[in-house]
Amino acid sequence: MQSFLSFKNVFRPKLLTTLRGYTKERFLQDAIAGIIVGIVAIPLAIAFGISSGVGPTEGLVTAIIAGFLISVLGGSKVQIGGPTGAFIVIIYGIIQQHGITGLLIATIMAGILLILMGLFKLGSVIKFVPYPVIIGFTAGIALTIFSTQMNDLFGLGISNVPADFIHKWVCYAEHWKDVNWWAFAVGILSLLIMIFTPRISKKIPGSLVAIVLMTLIVWVLRQFGGVNSIATISDLYALPEGMPAPHLPAFTLAEGQTFWSLVQDLFPSAFTIAILGAIESLLSAMVADGVIGDEHNSNTELIAQGVANVVVPFFGGIPATGAIARTMTNINNGGRTPVAGVIHALVLMSVLLFLGKLVGMIPMACLAGILIMVSYNMSGWRSLLWLAKNPKSDFLVMLVTFILTVVFDLTIAIEVGLLLAVILFIKRTNESTVIRSFSNELDPTHNNDVRLHGHDLEMLKIPPYTEVYEIDGPYFFGIANKFDDISRHVGKNDQKVRIIRMRKVSFIDSTGIHNLEQLYLRLQRCGIILVLSGVNEQVFNALDKAGLVKLIGRENIRNHINGALARAEEIVTPSK
Repeated sequence: MQSFLSFKNVFRPKLLTTLRGYTKERFLQDAIAGIIVGIVAIPLAIAFGISSGVGPTEGLVTAIIAGFLISVLGGSKVQIGGPTGAFIVIIYGIIQQHGITGLLIATIMAGILLILMGLFKLGSVIKFVPYPVIIGFTAGIALTIFSTQMNDLFGLGISNVPADFIHKWVCYAEHWKDVNWWAFAVGILSLLIMIFTPRISKKIPGSLVAIVLMTLIVWVLRQFGGVNSIATISDLYALPEGMPAPHLPAFTLAEGQTFWSLVQDLFPSAFTIAILGAIESLLSAMVADGVIGDEHNSNTELIAQGVANVVVPFFGGIPATGAIARTMTNINNGGRTPVAGVIHALVLMSVLLFLGKLVGMIPMACLAGILIMVSYNMSGWRSLLWLAKNPKSDFLVMLVTFILTVVFDLTIAIEVGLLLAVILFIKRTNESTVIRSFSNELDPTHNNDVRLHGHDLEMLKIPPYTEVYEIDGPYFFGIANKFDDISRHVGKNDQKVRIIRMRKVSFIDSTGIHNLEQLYLRLQRCGIILVLSGVNEQVFNALDKAGLVKLIGRENIRNHINGALARAEEIVTPSK
């Protein structure tokens, strides 16, 4: 019963609360927003599906299934889920190495990881991924997406474009003579339409206008102009008539390969998908909260994302997450409950069921133009310029993450970017943590744990044969060794007592505890008593569990410096 209640607290879909007191007026606003965002999502879902190395159907199916589940189960009122540009790079890489089967298994694994993140309440932790890391791999993904569109934009007709960035551009250079200027004109016109449409009307999505106009123009050119060299979706992909039925992903193992070894091979990619999905969805939810004045449930959102990614592969879909652009479109058009996300999914399903032939007529160069615009919006070039004006270490983290994303892959980029960010954090914490030593007197005006009495402003006298060390900052592995080096000298000046003042130590980790224990043992061998001062409750409990309270002696752990100095006086008095 207790575990059920705990799960209830973690998993609380917003749909359940928003439907209370739901009105016709609210439904009308949600319906309008859902229809508009559904229309906006059509070209994006198709484009993301194709660019990921699967097809338009897979993109639409993902937007339908994942969009529905994320809205119904999610922790945000207005989140719109579906395939996003962030996944293109990782999906394409998985397909190149492990095929479609590998992608489906990796997506299910990523979904399970996301569910576990939510159940273990890691939603709040994910949000603390350093900003330079996010900007770095987002900009890297944007450049990678841009580079994948050159084949369709220029109509080069390359059947098998290399996966890695450098060889991809070498391949483009080798096929430069094969440029199809008709296709290029369609792509450029699509871009211009998307650039200038918002200046005329912000309500009509530029991508939709581009698709309608370019599809019509290409049809006219084919029918009446004899121009048949502009590739369309139906030229390259077969669109099914209706929704695919759910089915188990079929897979075959390579010679000598086991299912477990396949899972091991796919785990890094699955982990990357999960982390990317978590970051993008929670960032989207946070941005949405700021606009609508609400607060999302991050753990519920992660569970919903996980369920969506577990279910989608059984329909042949690809990884999905919350999409910032579609979520903002939903908000800007009046969507305020998950009902808008459900209607968006129904609109996409209607397109797949009834407009498949029209979808097949969309020119590939137009989709390339749409994705180039997506990559531009993703690039965050203004953030890049802003980071360049900030501390060099932050810019370095961003730059390394960016280069690794482009040149190698997203998994390495995230791992190295996070590692660099952690190292720099430790370095900064280490530099900001101050360790002081005193041997004669203390100034009470700078010590808020001092119990001031009659002579408030008098300097506190340190008893003879006593030294006081003060740690100003957390006592963790980053500074534990620093303190150990500073405090290592023992037995000098006939020292009898060493006071460690810990009033500003907010927490202590295992390294700090170990170093403190080693200091105690060194001092004991020299006949020096260790006294701790200003130990807060959290630190005290950590020391107690580790057995250090018993080792040091409860009488040698005092709440404030006055008590510690009094204890030192007791110890040194016999030796006077």
